[in-house]
Amino acid sequence: MTKPDPKLVEQLVEIITHEVLAAMMEDETRASNPEAHHCKFDCADGLCVRMCFDEVGNVVKAGAERISSTLGVIPQGPELAGLIDHTLLKPDATQQEIAQLCYEARKYSFASVCVNPTWVSLCAELLKGSDVKVCTVIGFPLGATSSEAKAFETETAIKQGATEIDMVINVGALKARDIETVARDIRGVVKAAHARGIIVKVIIETVLLTDEEKTIASLTSKEAGADFVKTSTGFAGGGATAHDVELMRKAVGPHLGVKASGGVRTFEDAQNMIQAGATRIGASAGVKIIQGPSDQASPKNEASSSSKY
Repeated sequence: MTKPDPKLVEQLVEIITHEVLAAMMEDETRASNPEAHHCKFDCADGLCVRMCFDEVGNVVKAGAERISSTLGVIPQGPELAGLIDHTLLKPDATQQEIAQLCYEARKYSFASVCVNPTWVSLCAELLKGSDVKVCTVIGFPLGATSSEAKAFETETAIKQGATEIDMVINVGALKARDIETVARDIRGVVKAAHARGIIVKVIIETVLLTDEEKTIASLTSKEAGADFVKTSTGFAGGGATAHDVELMRKAVGPHLGVKASGGVRTFEDAQNMIQAGATRIGASAGVKIIQGPSDQASPKNEASSSSKY
């Protein structure tokens, strides 16, 4: 058996200690003011979630007004659209394609459009007056820029109209067990975003990580103040899997968001991710997803769809 890295063990102990102390403080608050807490348990597919009145308030601020109160249950119609970040991140995207993305987001009431930083100003203008958020990506797609650059990029994007931030971690630092560098990256972006009331989703790039590394990345993101953990950029040769979503959900608990992105192309794909614990879906096929299960389509429509996609 390989001997554990003492530095890694120390860092994990510190993270777990913070979680335990937070739980103890919550228990003390509940004991001193029991009327402030009104909790219930919701269970679905073996996953039970405790929902408390004051804690739900914090979750709502992080964007959870768009999710159902019970994890694992896939909504239908407009409610499903409200879980989707309608995404276009390809490098050759044109102004016309971005405009079409925003039109579809308005029409179907998607949670956000997710675009590269160069399109933030345009999206902010096109979506003015709607409830659709403007999400952009930071340190994308490699995550290998400096912490200072990521923080500056975040501040610039917010000034241009971004209302949600998806950042990529320093994957190499994580794999080298340099958790402090990973955490510093996230904290810098979180500080810049939270100062302006903007939520942060941390892309951990699951396809490049072991299960142990996925857990460490998720715990570190939570400890550094992120609002969501996210599976993938879609640019590293793989995307979201139900296994990874379930692993991330177990790591961060019921109150942090989990975004499944990369390779989610059908209603059934979205259903699998939500049942595994995802509370947001990143997809370029949002319009197709909200049309519902593929077996509801007529043979004629199915033939048409297969030729189109």
